[in-house]
Amino acid sequence: MPTSVEQSFANHTRWDPVFHFFAAPIALLTVLGAIVHVVRHFTLWNVWVVIAVLAAGVMMVRLRMYALMVQDRVIRLEERLRLSSLCAEPFRSRIPELSLSQLIALRFASDAEAAALAERALTSNLTSKQIKEAIQSWRADTNRV
Repeated sequence: MPTSVEQSFANHTRWDPVFHFFAAPIALLTVLGAIVHVVRHFTLWNVWVVIAVLAAGVMMVRLRMYALMVQDRVIRLEERLRLSSLCAEPFRSRIPELSLSQLIALRFASDAEAAALAERALTSNLTSKQIKEAIQSWRADTNRV
């Protein structure tokens, strides 16, 4: 879902329209409708329908979370490899100390500033938001959903 607008700290949050504006609202409305229906017309079958709808909603959210976890793992690997090539010793051996959220934030830093920013993130224990705010030359990530 690439976009023509240049990505920056202000607009880097991604929305997946099919998930966020179609599937999730429909799932939520279905859960609420099933609960209202079971309250108005209590039967064991209607209780079962509520349980099944809740299970489907939980499954939908979990599947989305699994995809995001895989993306996080790939980003962690990519950024460790990138930093290994950009950083000199002795900092290179400290790259595994960076947290996942720090590595995910560092993916937006250009090669020119990534090594210094990674070292600063580790020594100052910067949060992902602080890392993103410190980036001077933004490197867009248009593949994450």
